[in-house]
Amino acid sequence: MSPEPLYGGETRKAVENFPISGEPVPAAVIHWLGRIKGAAAEVNGELGLLKAPLARKIAKAAAAIADGRHDEQFPIDVFQTGSGTSSNMNVNEVIATLAGAGVHANDHVNLGQSSNDVFPSAVHLAALEQTTRQLIPRSPRWSARWRPRPGASRRSSRPAGRT
Repeated sequence: MSPEPLYGGETRKAVENFPISGEPVPAAVIHWLGRIKGAAAEVNGELGLLKAPLARKIAKAAAAIADGRHDEQFPIDVFQTGSGTSSNMNVNEVIATLAGAGVHANDHVNLGQSSNDVFPSAVHLAALEQTTRQLIPRSPRWSARWRPRPGASRRSSRPAGRT
């Protein structure tokens, strides 16, 4: 952990109020939140909703999150309450701190975003990424193990019942 946390009060409150499992949100989800927030900052800059220098600072800080350079700054429990609001704010706070003075976690980093959209999107994109980079490349080894043994009946095991 860095000597000083880069997150703020919202993250501290969530850590204190929801110490459920001790297991943090997977890094892949945090990295995707960084990518989403970086893209949002770029678009908000292009639309004139954020001044260009501010949008660039946020996008640069978000890229550091996406690259995994600050993974220790995300202590929110995976079993948090609600729609991922605590993790969303945790990422906003870290990006705002990295981006520097004058950058507000909610007013600038989170501009035009909702936890109800951003967090599930990050979860889905992380799952897709892990599936394509981890699961599928390993599946040939698994499928060889799952093939029926020579001479074995296809009905050698009972199918699971319906629930």
